[in-house]
Amino acid sequence: MGAKDGVVAEDGLFEATPEESAIVDEPDVVSVAERALSSVPPGAPLAVRMRPLTLGEVVGQQHLLGPGAPLRRMVEGSGAASVLLYGPPGTGKTTLASLISGATGRRFEALSALSAGVKEVRGVIELARRRLLNGEQTVLFIDEVHRFSKTQQDALLAAVENRIVLLVGATTENPSFSVVSALLSRSLVLQLQSLTAADVQELLERAVADERGFGGAIAIDDDAMEHLVRLAAGDARRALTALEAAAGAALDTAGDSSGPVVLDLATVEASVDKAAVRYDRAGDQHYDVISAFIKSIRGSDVDAALHYLARMLTAGEDPRFIARRLVVHASEDIGMADPMALQTATAAAQAVQLIGMPEARLALAQATIHLATAPKSGAVIAALGAAMADVAAGKSGLVPQHLRDGHYKGAEQLGNAVGYKYPHDTRDGVLRQQYPPDDLVGVDYYQPTAHGNEREIADRVSKLRRIVRG
Repeated sequence: MGAKDGVVAEDGLFEATPEESAIVDEPDVVSVAERALSSVPPGAPLAVRMRPLTLGEVVGQQHLLGPGAPLRRMVEGSGAASVLLYGPPGTGKTTLASLISGATGRRFEALSALSAGVKEVRGVIELARRRLLNGEQTVLFIDEVHRFSKTQQDALLAAVENRIVLLVGATTENPSFSVVSALLSRSLVLQLQSLTAADVQELLERAVADERGFGGAIAIDDDAMEHLVRLAAGDARRALTALEAAAGAALDTAGDSSGPVVLDLATVEASVDKAAVRYDRAGDQHYDVISAFIKSIRGSDVDAALHYLARMLTAGEDPRFIARRLVVHASEDIGMADPMALQTATAAAQAVQLIGMPEARLALAQATIHLATAPKSGAVIAALGAAMADVAAGKSGLVPQHLRDGHYKGAEQLGNAVGYKYPHDTRDGVLRQQYPPDDLVGVDYYQPTAHGNEREIADRVSKLRRIVRG
């Protein structure tokens, strides 16, 4: 767009010249893919040069791009709706926005919420209104849309509702908490997922072979590829940036070597200044490190626990796996000695789902510190284990009649619920009454320790047992 419209496109890949912005009645519409490819300078970053130009080049997000899915229909030009793309960095939000604009010759305008204000938003809307008179629809891409103020978001409402623009907003934060409800109700909210290791490797291999990338001038050995994939952590831009740095160093060192230059692990490590972590998520390291992590927490060594956490995160371990282990550990090795431990671990697991990586690593670290420094008790798992062992041994017995369900016709005639004493009718809320089957009267499963909160629970449990059992 031109300065005369008061709007500047933020993404250099799609930045329009003043002449292009002034002309809204071009007789021939050039596809976004062709314009994007022709406008990329040779010195552009690898991530820009390798940006997918067609739907077939997009990797990942198959849950949104399958046959009949709303996003696929929009990219193919058969759907027209504003969307909010919510997901981690480097998952293709900008790429998908440009592909949507390419469908049926839509025009693409880009703003960044970091620098654009209400004036710039209104400038794009006015430009889109003039184009619409000539039969052209405009896709307005707003990066970091969650950073727009309420006033800026409100300025979009009428244009979005009347489809003067098709809004494509990109955000790394949950739009339910950062986008005004009126704009949310007018848009589809689509959540993108981090790329898998296979997705990232496919991107890297394409960059090595494609003429837009290195055109076969380099080759990546297996160790280097594995390290690049781990470094990416599901972020395509990060993967391509690391590859570009490492490949540049390898090519400079090789000089005029004939044939492809092999990019090895040492070159990648030196170029990105990060050592490779020997960690196989399907092999021994996976089990050894998570075992050491849990045992360090159990042993109350917070520093060792943080070391193993960092090791897993750096190696690209699935943060959901780590979160699940923390939740289990909170009950298994802490339990009632610190009842808040389970809440902290569960909150960390929810944070992993809600905000994703890399931000969620802080929640995992907080939970690790809490659990490692909490008083320990194995009483919960011991109590459940003992109870289940008795059940497995056949020590079940009949449910006492006064505890059976009495909410149906004929229950009283069977003696069910007859004689049940309601604890809330007493002053203390607890009274003498048999609860277990006859064979298990007097059996103590839960044995509180003297650690943390269980020190108080132990006295309370003892008193309750005396009252209940008489």
